[in-house]
This record gives sequence, structure tokens and C-alpha cells, in this order.
Amino acid sequence: MSTLDPVVADRQAHHGASHVAPEAIDPLDRSRFPIDEWKLVETRFDATDLGVTESIFSVGNGYLGLRGNYEESRDFDANGTFLNGFHETWPIQHAEEAFGFAKVGQTIVNAPDAKIIRLYVDDEPLELSTADLVDYRRTLDLRTGVLSRHVLWRTPSGKRVQVDSTRMVSFTQRHLAVMTFEVTLLDSSAPVAISSQVLNRQDADRGAAVDIAEAAQALDPRKAERFAQRVLISETEDFVDGDLPDDRLSLRYKCAESGMTIALAADHHLETNNEHSAAYERSDDIVKAIYRVNARPGEKIKLTKTVSYHTAKVVPTRELLDRCARTLDRVKHEGIAQHFDDQEAWLDAFWKRSDVEVPGQPAIQQAVRWNLFAINQASARADGIGIPAKGVTGSGYGGHFFWDTEIYVMPFLTYTSPGAARNALRFRHSLLESSRRRARQLAQKGALFAWRTINGEEASAYYAAGTAQYHIDADISYALSQYVGATGDYEFLDHQAIDIFVETARLWYDLGFWRNEEGSAFHIHGVTGPDEYTTVVNDNLYTNVMARFNLRRAAEAVSFLQEHRPEAYRSMAQRVRLDEDEVYNWARAAEAMTIPFDEHLGIHPQDAHFLEREMWDLGKTPVEKRPLLLNYHPLVIYRFQVLKQADVVLALFLQGEDFTMEQKKADFDYYDPITTGDSTLSAVVQAIIAAEVGYHDLALRYFHAALFVDLADRHANTSDGVHVASTGGVWSALVSGFGGFRDLGAGRWSLDPRLPDGWDELTFRLTLRGTRVRVCVRADDLELTIEDGTRPLTFEIRGEKVTVAPDNEVVVALDGHGARISGEPPNPVGMYRADGTVITATVPSGD
Repeated sequence: MSTLDPVVADRQAHHGASHVAPEAIDPLDRSRFPIDEWKLVETRFDATDLGVTESIFSVGNGYLGLRGNYEESRDFDANGTFLNGFHETWPIQHAEEAFGFAKVGQTIVNAPDAKIIRLYVDDEPLELSTADLVDYRRTLDLRTGVLSRHVLWRTPSGKRVQVDSTRMVSFTQRHLAVMTFEVTLLDSSAPVAISSQVLNRQDADRGAAVDIAEAAQALDPRKAERFAQRVLISETEDFVDGDLPDDRLSLRYKCAESGMTIALAADHHLETNNEHSAAYERSDDIVKAIYRVNARPGEKIKLTKTVSYHTAKVVPTRELLDRCARTLDRVKHEGIAQHFDDQEAWLDAFWKRSDVEVPGQPAIQQAVRWNLFAINQASARADGIGIPAKGVTGSGYGGHFFWDTEIYVMPFLTYTSPGAARNALRFRHSLLESSRRRARQLAQKGALFAWRTINGEEASAYYAAGTAQYHIDADISYALSQYVGATGDYEFLDHQAIDIFVETARLWYDLGFWRNEEGSAFHIHGVTGPDEYTTVVNDNLYTNVMARFNLRRAAEAVSFLQEHRPEAYRSMAQRVRLDEDEVYNWARAAEAMTIPFDEHLGIHPQDAHFLEREMWDLGKTPVEKRPLLLNYHPLVIYRFQVLKQADVVLALFLQGEDFTMEQKKADFDYYDPITTGDSTLSAVVQAIIAAEVGYHDLALRYFHAALFVDLADRHANTSDGVHVASTGGVWSALVSGFGGFRDLGAGRWSLDPRLPDGWDELTFRLTLRGTRVRVCVRADDLELTIEDGTRPLTFEIRGEKVTVAPDNEVVVALDGHGARISGEPPNPVGMYRADGTVITATVPSGD
């Protein structure tokens, strides 16, 4: 399903394009993937893109993830079961060592696979790649969270066999997965065998792996390292695991180097009126429940398999097995049906607060909901662990956590699922001590968060495009600020967020320096911005703009606590040993921060020397040479003006009030033609700013490119897992791009919508200070409705303040006809007089 990004392939955009190409809108083969606004459906088995479909049909909950591999397990690209944070470590081998280089690599482990259920009829195995399939349908239901598959198989002897299976990873029970497997012979009797297995694939597939040092030097840094040595050391013991009930199978392991532990247990229950028998086999790396059935036509055989996984940093595997047993005992007591009902109820609440509706655009609607569901599967039950770049859908990027979470995923969580947002930010706070150590290693004060990590230690072997991206500190502070502002969670500010604000501000003040001959300008040198095609530069615009925000926010947060929460202030000051002079210095550095600007071109250079480089001619770069990072030596790329992803343009979005509209347009015009889009993080940001500066057709093209990053395998690496940051960016493109939502800080929010041509309306929800508001954008007006909560909310809409209160729907005209309100207006607020009468206001065009 891989296709070249249509925006990159044909950059007509604002230089003359007047329409959106059909293939950009809907690149999927709809004979195979029919449109259903609440489901992802596949109607035809195809072995040519197994890796992609395994990723997009994955099920997970943020902690446990099962790739969309087939139960029979013989046809797969990358068979995977992943537990967030469960990793092995290994020594990074540098060709030439230097002080401060990352020492210990971390890679997510492919956990023992419990998905395997193999079927034999007349001793013939069902193998989808060679089977005579009369009917096939696979469905991921976004409302129930259940992956189901229907197959009608004609066996080699001509017997018709119906096979129906389901797979669910629970959102309500973090450690639970439930699978069902039903077999019905339609026209003839036959002996049937079902072999349900749990297999340690990490070490079973070890023979095909490459040496870890070789993998570390592989061409594609997006792929995970693989191990030649054994990773999972068995701790399964007959006198412990053998004492379990016959139909409960278990495996227990300890990672050879990291010392992390894992245990899993699987219960089995077979229902049939056919004569049958059961047998169980156990060994260190595979356990099996084998059922032999004398099957009669029309008599259903149903196997239910419930599985529990538990992992830990140091907890003994025997204790983890006890936890697995408690999970399964509870499921057995409550009944499987209850857990399917709980799953649907959980998701119903999720969609009520998170859904984005695009009426009249069914293909877009389906893809939007799939992207939102993907974010949910990556974050819902991470519960204080990080959110990996691929979630729990694959091993790409080694299961590491990056800045992607804070800038691309956190906005969705903060404004729709603040509890999940809090958990993700708590994880960052848990890494504060290791970040302080990392700063000291680099001769800096404060804290420097690892660029890529699982356990908090830096795991990036290439410092130029890794450790040098100091902006991660500001990105985390930005997400913290958004969360506290949107929720009013001052308890979190008191005890966790404030520590990060202080330590990151210390880092920036120590990293930067004053140059007095320029009138006391503050500079930051030797850093890399988001664009990894330009590294280790001076005064990177994105870094400086975000560092300025970080310094200001830290100073403001400290002052806020000192004035309004003195007890929390005293506790913090003692905890981090705060000197009051530090706060003054942060504010002074922020005001003096160097922001590069070229008066001649009227643009912000990406860094102090960016405009001195030769321009890369993307139009003459062959398609087969993309992405650049896999086809050119870094030194070649670094000599040119060429971008992997939005850099300055991202700063225009995140700190929009620091730039005029004229500057935004000029910057976008300059950087858009030299942005390759080689990163999946780019298109969503380009869509947002294109919409803001008036390039509406281009904004829609970029949005379509981002919307199908994984569903259409735009970057030819979805097989490694879903691009979680891109899925989060899709929400931002809708809400911040077309919906025009901005968080202005200090409890201020604005809306300036720009509905794409051809769209009837766009509806999204925002949860702010405990109140959920529905925002419905139409061509001529904007409607605000409180769906949940008791607090009124005020928005700035094109220069006017509009307040919506519970039971008072507000309609704001966007075409010059003024504002209207239904119900009793609040008294007194914004656009309404103190006596409750409406002030008619003209809201100007957003173009």
C-alpha cells in the first residue's frame, strides 16, 4: 500500500494548485478496505503487505500491545507482542569513544506471544497464504475495541470450515487480553485439532537476528536493534508453574542484561457439544493447550483464551505470576461477557470526549477516527510509563520515548483525556534525577532530558541529531504548561511540574551566554533543532524561541507559587535549593534571547548561518533517493538548505503570538519548498500554518498526506509500527489548523476557524478546567455548546470575547452577521452586557 506522499511528489501548493488530487484524498483500495466510519475493514487477504496490516490492525491499551498477526501464526512479517517499557540493555559500541557519549542502549523486547491458535482439520493446517478462502473479512471495531476475523475455508478435501475469531486488549483491565476462536464444520464431519500456544519468539527467532553492534550501524536508524544472544532467561519451574490448573499455562523470564522481569499466564476454556479431549505441554520457551475434537457439521467449537501479562524492573517473577493469577481469577469470576461490555462502555466515554466529526466526508471520517483510536491505544493505560514513538504496535525506534510525545501527542491528551496526560507527564518527572545526571555529564547545570530513552538514560548513539537536541527540555516544559493551564491542576504544579520548570530553566541559563557588544544579547550555541538535516548550529530559531518560553514560564510559575501558594513555594525552594536571583536571571535572559531575523529577505533564518548554505534542489532529486537520510552521507545533507521536517514553521505554531501574520507567511513561503517531509512529523505542522496564512488548498493537501501516513504506508515503514506522533498531529491539524484553536496561556484560549472548501462542518471537543465544550465549525458560523461540566468558558474569537455557559448554546457568525445566543446568556461576560442583552458584534474574516 506504499505510495509517495502526494504533496512531496507534486508540490503545486500555493504556487498554482487549485484543487486536491483524488488520490491524495483517498489513497486506499476500497475494494479491499471499504469505507466504514466506525471500523477498519479488510475484505481480502493479501500477503504482500503483511507488515503494514499487522501494524494498523494492532490492538493495545498503552501498556500491552498485540500486533495484528494471524492466529495461525505462520503468515507474518513481524510477529509481535509488546509491553511498554519492557526492555533489554546493551553496550553501545562507538567506533571512536569520547567523553559523555551514550553508553548503554535500550531496546524493547518482543514478549512471549500468546496470540497463537493453530487449527487442523483432517490433519491439514489452516495457512491463509495457501488456503482456499471462500470468504474473508477482518474488522477492527473502533467502538468496541475488538479485532475480529471471519474466514470460510475450503479444505484440500473440499470440506467447508467457518472460522471466527476475536481479540481484545482491555482498557479497563490493564494487564488483560481476551481471545476467542470458533470453528464450525458446515457440511461434513472431521477430526479437528486446535493448538493454543504461548511462545517466546524473542529467542526462538534469534537465529535470524544480526549482531547488535552491526545493527547499531545499520543504515536505517528508525528500526530497532536485534540481538544475537539470548535475551529472556527462563525462570519457569515445574514445582511452581506445574502446580497451576491444567488449563492455565504460564511462562516467566528475566532479561539477561537489564534485569527486568516478566510473567504471563493464559487460561483456556473450550465449549462444544462434540466429543473432545485436552492435553497440555510445558517447556521453557513454549507452552501448549491442545484440543482434539470429533467435530460434527453445525456443532460449534469455541475456545476462549484469557491472558495476563505483568512486568517489573526488579520484582521476582514468582510474584508477577501471582499477579497474573489474580487477574485471571477475577476475569473467571466476573465472566468474559462483562469485560467486553466494560470495554465498549469505556470506549463510549472516550468517543464522547474525543471524537472529531467531519460530516459528509466518510473516507476522511474513517481515517480520522482510526488515527484517534491509535493515539488511545498508545496512551490510555501507559499509567506513568512513557508513550513510545510506535506505541505498542511494533519495535520501531526500539520502543524509545522522544520529544514527539510532548509536542504531538500531549495536546490531544491534555484537551480530551487529561488523566492520561497527567500520567504521561508524571513519567517525565520520574526521569528528573537521571536528567540532572545527564546535564552534569555535559558540564551543565539543571537537567537535560534524554533525547531517546526508555529508562531515562540517553540511548542516542549519534549526538549530533540526538543529544544536541536540547529543545526537548523546552518541549517538556511546554507540555507541562499546557496541561496545568488547561486543567488547573495546581497540585501537580506544586509537587512535580515546578521542579521540571526550575531545572530546565537552569539548563538554558547555563547553556546560553551573554554577548555584551550586541547590547547584552543572550545566545545559545551548539544545538540541533527539530530539523535533523541541519545539526549542531548556533541560535537555532526553534530552540531559542522555545527556550525563551521555558525561561519565562519557569519564572512565572515560581512567582505564582510565591504569591498564591506560599507553602508549596517554600517546599519547592527547599527541594530544588532555589536562589531568588535565579528567577530574575531567567526573566532577563528570556527578554534578551537572540531571535534570528534577516531584514533583506524578511524571514527568520533557521539558525545563525543557515542562509549561507547552498540551496538543495528537491525538484531534481530522484524519488529513489528519498528519504535523504538513507541515501546521502550526513555531511552532504548538512551543507545545504534542506529540511527533514518543519523547524521554524513549528515555532510559528507553538509560539504564534511572537510572530506577525506577515512574518508567518514569509517564513512559510521560504521554508515550505525546501522541506522534504522525510519525517512523518512535518505534514501536520505544515497543514496548520498553511491554513493560518491562507493557503487553504495546500493545508488540505498536507492534512490528507498526514491522515494516511500509516493507513496508506506513506513512508514505507508502517511495518515497524504505527507513527503515534503523526496520529496525534492529525488531531492538531483538525483542531488547531481547520478549527483554529490556540492556547494563549494563562487560561486564555482562542478560536479562528478555517473550514476547508467542500467540508460542510467540523465538530470537535475540548475539555478545559473540567468543562467539556463542543465546537462545531460551519462555513458561516461557529457553535459552542457545553456538553459536560458546570464552569463557563470564554474564548477569543477574531478579537472578540465569547463566553459559553452550561445550557446556553452560543452561535457566532463568521460572515459579518454578528453573534447569536440561544437560552439565557451568562451575566456579565464578554460579548453580553451586564443586563443580559446581547451585544451584536461583527466578526471579521479569518483570511
